[in-house]
Amino acid sequence: MVKGSDLLVAALENEGVERVFGVPGEENLDVVESLRKSSIKLIVTRHEQPAAFMAATYGRLTGKPGVCMTTLGPGALNLTTGAAYALLGAMPMVMITGQKGILSSRQAKFQIVDIVSTFRPLTKQSLQIVGAATIPTLVRDAFRIAMQERPGPVLLELPEDIAGEDVEPVAMVPPHPIEIPVAHAAALDRAAEMILKAQRPLIMLGAAASRPRSTAGIGDFVRRTRIPFFTTQMGKGTVSGGTNLYMGTAALSERDYVHEAIDRADLIIAIGHDTIEKPPFIMGPKGPQVVHVSYTAANVEQVYFPQCEVIGDVGPSLELLADRVEGRLPHASALFSLRESILAKITDRATEARWPPTPQRIVHDVRQVIPEDGVVALDNGMYKIWFARNYRTLLANSLLLDNALATMGAGLPSAMMAAMLYPKNRVLAICGDGGFMMNSQELETAVRLKLNLVILILEDSAYGMIRWKQAVDDFPDFGLTFGNPDFVRYAESYGARGSRIESTEAIVPTLERAFAGGGVHLVVIPIDYSENKRVLVDELREKLTQIDVS
Repeated sequence: MVKGSDLLVAALENEGVERVFGVPGEENLDVVESLRKSSIKLIVTRHEQPAAFMAATYGRLTGKPGVCMTTLGPGALNLTTGAAYALLGAMPMVMITGQKGILSSRQAKFQIVDIVSTFRPLTKQSLQIVGAATIPTLVRDAFRIAMQERPGPVLLELPEDIAGEDVEPVAMVPPHPIEIPVAHAAALDRAAEMILKAQRPLIMLGAAASRPRSTAGIGDFVRRTRIPFFTTQMGKGTVSGGTNLYMGTAALSERDYVHEAIDRADLIIAIGHDTIEKPPFIMGPKGPQVVHVSYTAANVEQVYFPQCEVIGDVGPSLELLADRVEGRLPHASALFSLRESILAKITDRATEARWPPTPQRIVHDVRQVIPEDGVVALDNGMYKIWFARNYRTLLANSLLLDNALATMGAGLPSAMMAAMLYPKNRVLAICGDGGFMMNSQELETAVRLKLNLVILILEDSAYGMIRWKQAVDDFPDFGLTFGNPDFVRYAESYGARGSRIESTEAIVPTLERAFAGGGVHLVVIPIDYSENKRVLVDELREKLTQIDVS
C-alpha cells in the first residue's frame, strides 16, 4: 500500500520536477514527508507569493511548469497574485494547496476557504483531488493543461485525509510530446499576398514570441525577409537587439520615437503579440494593416483587430511563410532609413555624469556589466519603461520584465529563479525601493540557497511611477512617499553583503565587484527621475507638435 502523498510526489518525479517552492502547513505534512524521501528538493520560502513568482518564472524560462505548494486558507490565498502573474504572463505553473479532511473534520470550518472556486478565474484549471488513486492521472493532466497554448497556471487542492490515504500502488501516466500543427496553407498564402503588396512593412515581436520553443524560427524569418523589426516589452531579445534590423522597443503605446516607424508602416507582421501587454501601438481606421502570427487566434480589441491571422506553431509556420516571400520584397527595407535617428534619440544622454544618475545612465552602465548570456530581472516601477526602451537585449528572456499583470514584488523572486537555473551566469535583480520591500524577506532564502545574485535597488523613497502620473495629471504631490531602512545594513542582517554607490563614476566598478565577489550582494543607488517628465512627456509632446505643424 502507498499513501496519496507518495503518489503525488511520484507523479511529480514522473514529470521531471526537481524543485517545489512554498511554505508548508499542517495539512501538507504527509506531502512534506514524501518529498523528504524523494529526489525533489523542497525550497522553503518566507512567503507564499514569491514561491509562486519563482515557480512561474521557472515556467517562463524552461517552458515546463514550475511547482509551488502551500497550506489551506491564508497560505493558499497568498498565491492569488502569483496565479494572476502566471495567467496573464502565459507562464506554465502547477500550484498544490492543502485542505482539511473532506471525509471527516474535527475542526469544523476553521481556516476553510473555498480555494478551488477562488482560483477558478485565475487559472486554466482548478480542482480538488477526492481520491488518492486518481492522483497520477490528475497530475499528468495538470501539467499537460499548464503547458498547452496558451500556457498558464493550474491548481490542485489535496485534502490532508486524501494525502494520507493508503491505496494500492497506481501506475504513473507517462508524458508524451505534443506537436503543434503548422498554420493552414490558405492563411499562409493570404499573409504572403499582403506582405508582397506592402510598401512599408514592419515586424513586431510580442510576448508569445519569447516562448523557449519559438525563437529560432523567428530569427530566421527576420533574416530571410530583411524586414526591420521592433519589439513589445515582453518580446525583447526574441531576435537579437544587436542586429542591424532592430528599430527599438515600444515601451509606450504611442508618440515615442519608435512610433515614427510604426505610424509610417502600411503593414505590421505581429508575431506572438498578446493583448495582455500594454498596447505597443494603437490600431485605428487609418492605420496599417496587421498580420497576426501566433500559436492562438488574436484577441480582438478596440486597439487590435488584425486583418489576417496565421495560427499554428510559430517557428515552422514562419519558415513556410518565408518560403513564400523570400527574395520577392523590393520594399522590405523601406523604413530602415529611420533606424539611426530613432536609436540615437532613445540613447540620448546615456552617458551623462550628473548625480544622482538618470535612468538612461543606469541602463547604459548595467548593459556594460551584463554579458550576452546574463539575465536582468526587473521589478515594476518607472525604471521598467526606461529599461524596456533603452536596454539592448541579445538573447530571449535575458531581460525579465512583466508587462502583463505588472505587479510589484516579483523582481527579486524572478531573479532568484534565474540564478538557480543559470548558476554560472551573471544575474541582476533591479528593484525600486517600494517593490523590493514587498518581498525583501526572500533575501534570507537567497542566502540560504547560496545563490550568486546581485540586487540593485533604485532609491527614490516613493512609489515613483504613480507619483510621476500624479504630476503629469497636475495633481498635488501627496500620499506616495515613504522612508527606507539602511539597505546596506538590512542586507547584512540576512547574511548578504551590501554596498552603497556614492558617485555616477562608481556604478560600473561597484557592480563589477559585487559580481566578482559571488554570493548575494545588494547594491543601492539613488536615482534622478526628473528625466521622466522631460523625456517621456515634454519631449514627446514637442515632437507631436512638430509633426502637427509639418
